[in-house]
Amino acid sequence: MTKAYPSNLTWEQWQLIEDLFPEAKPGGRPRTVAIYAVVNAILYVLCQGCTWRALPGDFPAWSTVYGYFRKWRTDGTWMSIHDKLYQWARVGAGREPSPSEVAVDSQSVETATMIYKEVGYDVGKKIHGRKRHLTVDLLGLVLRVLVTSASVPERDGAKKVLKQVHDTGDRVNRLHTVWMDGGYRGEDFMRWVMDMFRWIVEVVLRPLEKKGFVLLPKRWVVERTFGWLNWCRRLSKDYEHLPETSETFIYIAMIRIMIRRLA
Repeated sequence: MTKAYPSNLTWEQWQLIEDLFPEAKPGGRPRTVAIYAVVNAILYVLCQGCTWRALPGDFPAWSTVYGYFRKWRTDGTWMSIHDKLYQWARVGAGREPSPSEVAVDSQSVETATMIYKEVGYDVGKKIHGRKRHLTVDLLGLVLRVLVTSASVPERDGAKKVLKQVHDTGDRVNRLHTVWMDGGYRGEDFMRWVMDMFRWIVEVVLRPLEKKGFVLLPKRWVVERTFGWLNWCRRLSKDYEHLPETSETFIYIAMIRIMIRRLA
């Protein structure tokens, strides 16, 4: 029997998403592991920051857990669950399912020593690693995330992540304004967003006379979301060989946050 780890879902939380995971395929050997235990094992890796092989023995075998994690990444299960919970969380907060305003920002994080794919140097932040480009609504909930080399400029990353947001279709049919910081300034970029998506870019600049932390209108929500991600030790650095795996862990972190809000 699995211990009651702090990262585990409660039974009520599990019942909320149980039906969103795919059923076992017909034929072959019957499924012998409980998906509830597999999901809790994945959340343990996310929150505790351990390697897959270091999973406690009361969880299913690490290779089985990783196999499900990888399968659900490649077949879109994690993304599907995230998007469903996103709409439920907005409705539960008294909002429309589709946001009307979003905020975009990036965060450069160091990579682990053995990581070499999509790794670069952010001259401004003086960080060697990767860059997380986040688009969040004004509740701080992530719509889409893109992980790139840290050397990718903010505007280039923003174009790609905004394209992903636009491709969600009806989920953003009310969107009209994108809030950004001074790093995204530029008439060409603002015109590109308007021409491509018919969205207005609002740049919020930091007051020159202020020193230290400044709470910037609208834009502060994305900074809070970056803070939420720090609750998960697996996201304190980028430990993943593939940027797509890093993105998946961020979506899973948001799934955990939304489940806790809903149940």
